[in-house]
Amino acid sequence: MTVAEELPETPETSEEEPIKQRKNGLYPGVSDELAENMKTGWADTELRDLAPVPQAAETAARRAALSARFPGERLVIPAGNLKTRSNDTEYPFRASVEYAYLTGNQTEDGVLVLEPAGEGHEATIYLLPRSNRENGEFWLDGQGELWVGRRHSLTEAEKLYGIPASDVRELAGKLKEATGPVRVVRGYDAGIEAALTDKVTAERDEELRVFLSEMRLVKDDFEIGELQKAVDSTVRGFEDVVKVLDKAEATSERYIEGTFFLRARVEGNDVGYGTIAAAGPHACTLHWVRNDGPVRSGDLLLLDAGVETHTYYTADVTRTLPVNGRFDEIQKKIYDAVYEAQKAGIAAVKPGAKYRDFHDAAQRVLAEKLVEWGLVEGPVERVLELGLQRRWTLHGTGHMLGMDVHDCAAARTETYVDGVLEPGMCLTVEPGLYFQADDLTVPEEYRGIGVRIEDDILVTEDGNRNLSAALPRRSDEVEAWMASLKG
Repeated sequence: MTVAEELPETPETSEEEPIKQRKNGLYPGVSDELAENMKTGWADTELRDLAPVPQAAETAARRAALSARFPGERLVIPAGNLKTRSNDTEYPFRASVEYAYLTGNQTEDGVLVLEPAGEGHEATIYLLPRSNRENGEFWLDGQGELWVGRRHSLTEAEKLYGIPASDVRELAGKLKEATGPVRVVRGYDAGIEAALTDKVTAERDEELRVFLSEMRLVKDDFEIGELQKAVDSTVRGFEDVVKVLDKAEATSERYIEGTFFLRARVEGNDVGYGTIAAAGPHACTLHWVRNDGPVRSGDLLLLDAGVETHTYYTADVTRTLPVNGRFDEIQKKIYDAVYEAQKAGIAAVKPGAKYRDFHDAAQRVLAEKLVEWGLVEGPVERVLELGLQRRWTLHGTGHMLGMDVHDCAAARTETYVDGVLEPGMCLTVEPGLYFQADDLTVPEEYRGIGVRIEDDILVTEDGNRNLSAALPRRSDEVEAWMASLKG
């Protein structure tokens, strides 16, 4: 990577101070002749025929609902800033979910502001404009457009997102002078928060964050379509992995991770979370993301992965697959038990049901199996009351899904875990059994086997729809599917 010179950090001085050189840059400075040359000779690249982003109508409706909830208050929702990975390199940017949900925009440093106006609010999206060519910013600044790519102009942004756009570099000063009640979504933009430090309270800001989280509990049609896209790409990613299991055996779990990542980057924005490619006993580690272990014939592979779409909606699917394509007797016994538990859990997902019902249904089946196998003393009611099954089931049976893999996490307990399912909610159902390699309370042949089966379930008017039904789940169907892919 070539090192670029950079502008001073404060925009107020950018026109007055000379552009700073980075230490150890190869050029000692910029000649007046070169500076003048770089100002001219550039074509007009303004895009004049832009259509609104596909979700523009939905984001407008979401802003209207937010406006109605907080009348008379200024609401500030930042996208966030780039984060340094090391020295002068940054992590790939991902806008805050709250900001992207309300705008459809995904660029760093953006801020949505809803200003009280009459009985509602006027929205403005604050963004970085095109790089300044007069002062050399566009080619000398490390974030100039010649280094990192073209940005949309403010006029283009207004057309895309249906929101008046302004220069974000002026926003902090405006917010410092603002009067009246203000709320901000915290944790994304320290500069914006500093400008509001004497105007906001943690309690009021948390109310805003909670409301925005609860807004996402029920998905609109656009969101459901995006979730299905994410799942469909994820299904293809699982197929990709099965086709190269021989190469993974010759290398490591990293080959599986990389194979799925290729699908995610080609068809989507990224993976929605760190891929879990857990072979053998690693399947018993719930969040195994090192993915540096061996892949051996005769072992199981637990693959928990999801493609994230360009609009940030992610799938979250798990399949446990025999590396050689065939379950042995004990693997099949454990797998089939988890499959029965998942079937019971999915059957409990329907409008009007308690959110907890699918978890309770799946846990009951697993507890029954553990008692039947003699691993824990019954009766089943006692096991469930004391939570004794959790030694081997470990986690809850699912969670809400959306723009975050664990979506709506800030919602109140009474509206989420203790709430009731409604059409449009999307959640995972993912029971599992995990027998640690060093667990002396189970027979030796169980040790080191971990199984999880996870699907993405949409609550419908008359029950549910399995968005990931294209991936086989029953053990015999899994074997046949793998055989067909291996040719």
